[in-house]
Amino acid sequence: MKTTRIILNCLLAIAAIAMAYFCVMSVVTPIRFEETRAEREVAVVQHLIHLRTAEVEFRQQKGYFTANLDSLVLFLQTAPKKEVMKEGRLSDSQLEAGLTEQKAVKLIDAAKKKALKNKKLSFANDDELYAYIWENDADVKKNGLQGFRRDTISTNLIQSLYKGEFNEESIREIIYIPYSEGELFEVETNNDYKTSQGIRVPIFEARAPFSKYLGDLNKQELVNLIDKEQKLDHYAGLKVGSIEAPNNNAGNWE
Repeated sequence: MKTTRIILNCLLAIAAIAMAYFCVMSVVTPIRFEETRAEREVAVVQHLIHLRTAEVEFRQQKGYFTANLDSLVLFLQTAPKKEVMKEGRLSDSQLEAGLTEQKAVKLIDAAKKKALKNKKLSFANDDELYAYIWENDADVKKNGLQGFRRDTISTNLIQSLYKGEFNEESIREIIYIPYSEGELFEVETNNDYKTSQGIRVPIFEARAPFSKYLGDLNKQELVNLIDKEQKLDHYAGLKVGSIEAPNNNAGNWE
């Protein structure tokens, strides 16, 4: 009897410990899951922002979005970025007089062409050309455009968009979902979408499902999370843009 009592006490102790363990884990597991999810989603969101930047630039230069991520990377690696270098600004009195940025640029360009056509003149560089027209062109002086300069230059696209964060090799990182073991973002486009007014508006959507970047975590917590979002009619993951209607390429976390 004594031995039996000892065995029963041991079994009860083990059962109590097991119950305590499962009680603790029932609280700790969801907390750990959410902490890891939050940490990972910082990286996923950043990649989606980078991907959105690339898609927007692609559309600006080509007129449409692309669902081909290899083509998008090649574009980033090879295309130039045209930027306008600005010097000087129009005053309030100039603007009130009807002088716009566009008109000012046309006046400056006309003055530059006139000076370059003058065979008696030569300029070692653009600085000398601008100095001459600011000092001598009647229309430039009349409109008070001395010091006003606008030059379009071509720069490295990756450097311009990402400010040194990526180079030609590392830029491929933006098309992969973090913590997914090399899975690509899901990208869908509709370049022929038309608004109710009949206006064509290309749209795109880039997605990272929960299952791709949280798939190695607690399975039941993942199932619960996906089920919760689906019941709320939300996308079960992170995404930017929308394939259903224009949304200014917003992310669903914004």
